[in-house]
Amino acid sequence: MKTSVIIPVKTFQKSKTRLHLSEDKTKDLCRLLLEEVIKTINEIKLIDKIIVVTNEEQVLDIIKKYDCEKIQDEYETSVNDAVKLAEKYLLDNEFTHSIVLPLDVPFFYSEDLEELLKFSSDGSVVIVPSRHFDGTNALVRTPINSMTPRYDEGSYSFQIESAKKDDVKISIGLIYRLMLDIDNTKDLEFVLKQNIKPEFCEKIRRIIER
Repeated sequence: MKTSVIIPVKTFQKSKTRLHLSEDKTKDLCRLLLEEVIKTINEIKLIDKIIVVTNEEQVLDIIKKYDCEKIQDEYETSVNDAVKLAEKYLLDNEFTHSIVLPLDVPFFYSEDLEELLKFSSDGSVVIVPSRHFDGTNALVRTPINSMTPRYDEGSYSFQIESAKKDDVKISIGLIYRLMLDIDNTKDLEFVLKQNIKPEFCEKIRRIIER
């Protein structure tokens, strides 16, 4: 078993536009979210490598700090293409499992990902939906090319369709903390009220209220 987490990261100018924050606040928030996600993953012994697919230079210090592998996403055409870029590296280096995570799901704990991996088996995918059951907050694939990801509007149902087409076993992981994301202002208000990881939530508040 050789496992990687893939984190696609858009350049900050294209990120989190539905939060309607200033450029500086968007940058600081994205950096905060990314570091929290990577820091939590880094606690998991089962994860062999964290892959950050990005064209954003302002995250290079975080990537270096946690010894992640950076893959250049020069064109930023889609999340699907970013995942494909990572797949080539993973196949070349004989990884068996991959987990795709966005940077805006920072409220999970290490045991949540460990629990997800328990449900993975050869020729399978595990899908964690967003709390609205529209987006995909985590995607575990064994092997890493067992299905073609479809990150589009309504990606949760699209992932299921793609997995069925490729005839792989599908499991749905309803892990509450992983189902929380920050995509728009209503999401932001909701997750702050949940106050999971209170110190981290306070850091978010300080960014958006300054």
